[in-house]
Amino acid sequence: MALGALSACSQAADPADAVSLTQAHEAHQAGQAVLIDIREPHEHAQGVAQGARLLPMSQLAERLAEVPTDESKPVYLICATQNRSRASLKALRERGAYGHVRYVSGGMTGWVRQGLPTVLPFRKF
Repeated sequence: MALGALSACSQAADPADAVSLTQAHEAHQAGQAVLIDIREPHEHAQGVAQGARLLPMSQLAERLAEVPTDESKPVYLICATQNRSRASLKALRERGAYGHVRYVSGGMTGWVRQGLPTVLPFRKF
């Protein structure tokens, strides 16, 4: 299955594959985890977590090398609600070597609702 063509995952997720919004925020801010926002550019324009890497799901297959493979530092995938990040996690796991990747439960919708900090992404002109 191509990563770029994924749709929402309909299977039940393993609870161990998720991290809470609080866990993700705290680990990311402390430099203990990498946060990758897999929403599309028009969604990024609404605001992203400061320091998050922007890697749209539609480009994931072509930019797979940008997903860290160092298992000593967790990688957290975040989308709007968690459906795409959960599906992307499943696809990464099927490729192997991504046991350190998790998805953020609640996604950016929950991030904003909890009042966690966001910034506008840097735009290239």
